[in-house]
Amino acid sequence: MEYHVHLLLAVPSTITIARAVQAIKMGSSSWVRENESKLFQWQEGFAAFSVSQSNMERVQEYIRDQQIHHRRMSFAEEWNALLEKHGITLNRAA
Repeated sequence: MEYHVHLLLAVPSTITIARAVQAIKMGSSSWVRENESKLFQWQEGFAAFSVSQSNMERVQEYIRDQQIHHRRMSFAEEWNALLEKHGITLNRAA
């Protein structure tokens, strides 16, 4: 997708999610800058949601079909729905 990415990862308990995301961002930034766009930058933050083994196949399908999904729901709509579904309230500065 143009402005965001969904990843399904198995992160070992010896590595924090933040460390895993940092490694992914560092490695992919280098590759994208060398091969696609010198101006590429990741946003500062990220979101992580756990997935049960019983939902793995469904999440894989969702990621595989996200281009189709985003014809029906924008990234902003998806983001807000995910936050609401997981009971997350963001504190935003005015």
